[in-house]
Parts: sequence; C-alpha cells; structure tokens
Amino acid sequence: MKFTKMHGAGNDYIYFDCTGDFQISDPEALSIHLSERHFGIGSDGIVMILPSKVADFRMRIFNADGSEAKMCGNGTRCVGKYVHDKGLTDKTDFTLETLGGIKILHLEVEDGTTKSVTVDMGKADFTAANVPVITDRETIIKSPLVFDGKEEICTCLSVGNPHCVIFADEVASLDLEAIGPCHEHAPFFPERINTEFVRVISDTELEMRVWERGSGETLACGTGTCASVAAAAEAGYVKKDEFVLVHLRGGDISVKYASDGSLTMKGGAEFVFDGVLYE
Repeated sequence: MKFTKMHGAGNDYIYFDCTGDFQISDPEALSIHLSERHFGIGSDGIVMILPSKVADFRMRIFNADGSEAKMCGNGTRCVGKYVHDKGLTDKTDFTLETLGGIKILHLEVEDGTTKSVTVDMGKADFTAANVPVITDRETIIKSPLVFDGKEEICTCLSVGNPHCVIFADEVASLDLEAIGPCHEHAPFFPERINTEFVRVISDTELEMRVWERGSGETLACGTGTCASVAAAAEAGYVKKDEFVLVHLRGGDISVKYASDGSLTMKGGAEFVFDGVLYE
C-alpha cells in the first residue's frame, strides 16, 4: 500500500492514488489508525485521489477521527501538485470533484515542478440554514452565539463545509484545546463546525488559528482561511476584490473575496515523504 505524505502550510494529510486498481475498503478506520502521531504515520487525516465522471479527478478526505469532510482547501492544493508532479496529468488547469462541489485549479509550474496552486473555491454562503446553524435568524453575521454560557460575536458561513469565524484582539495565547470542543459540538451546529479565531492586522493582512471538526487544532485550514477573509470583508475589516495575506501557524495563504461572493485561494503544497504500508 503505497502512500505519500504532503502538507499545505503545515496541514498534513496522507495521500493515496486510487485512480487505478488500488482501492481502500475502510477509509474511516484507516484514517484513525494512520493519523495517530505516535503509533501511526501522523497526520490530520487521509486523502484518496480517485477518477471522476464529472471532473478530471475526484477527492475524498477523511479527518483524523474517521469522519468524512466535504472539502479541504490545503488538501485540494496538494492534490493539484500530486497529480501533476507524479505524472497523472500534464495539465496545469483542471477540475477536481469534492463533496463541496467542483473546484477549478491552476498550477504555477517551473521546470516540471508545481510551485503554487490557485483554486477557485466557489462562493461563500452566509445563509444560516445552509451552514447549517439552528436559528430563527437568516444569517449569523457579527451576531451573538452562546458557547458553554459565554457569549461570542460570530460570523457563520459555508465554504463547502461549515465555519464559524470569531474576531479577537489576540489569538496566539488562546487555549484552543479547552475552548475548541465546546464550539465544535455546540447544539446549534448539527453537523459540528470548524472555528476560526482571527486577529485583524491591517486591511490586507490577518492572523488566524483554527479548530477543525474531527481533527482538533491544525496548523492551517484552507477553507477556514477563505471563510475568515470573507467574514472580515463583510465586516469591513479587509477589502473585497484584493488578495489578503493570512498568517497561520504552519505558514501563509492568500485569499481574494470578490464582490460577487466568490473566493480564490493561492498557496503552496509540499511533498514530505513517500512510503509503503505493510498490513
């Protein structure tokens, strides 16, 4: 069972080429086993690259707890580098099917090696029912929600998967291990939630930490970065139609939130190592 470990801004997954005869019968259990950082390989989950009937490739992603995610921005960029640099395609523009919709990828390639990947992430959806959030409000934009008795001002949106963005004056010292689970499992988030804690540095720069459902705190989250920029733009903190640089614990990602609600993400993707699993 051959695999490749990759990361995008420190958000690391184990990638499997399932475009041929090789298949994984129980990806949920495999992700739990391999993601364990002491007894497994160590990762935020696994990604399967598969053939698609509606796009050039298809991606399935499983979190460290075995749950299947709809979308992963960092994983999408890594899939782009994987399929090009490992010779599954010679295209530098192609489509990728995800549970969060079909994404369009553009690769910047030098001497046959992918240096960065730009992804058309689709449009941000602030409709509460589509996130989903159980509420009588149509949207949750800079609105109060109560977590474990504490009120937080939140913006909730879907970027193919659910996000809750909270702006703070300081994020580096937050104890996400303590506060992350109560956000993820809040009763008004029926599908759980990814929570971004964001500090505004300027109208072109943000700092972000993220608690991802099913994985805990990760060093980066591509869709969370997109959600943070969209929420910041709607709040008037950053400009629309311009790239915003977001600093994450694992690196930097740039995101542009357009006036029509569409999102474009640009960042790197890196190979860590290849390996073989023996059952």
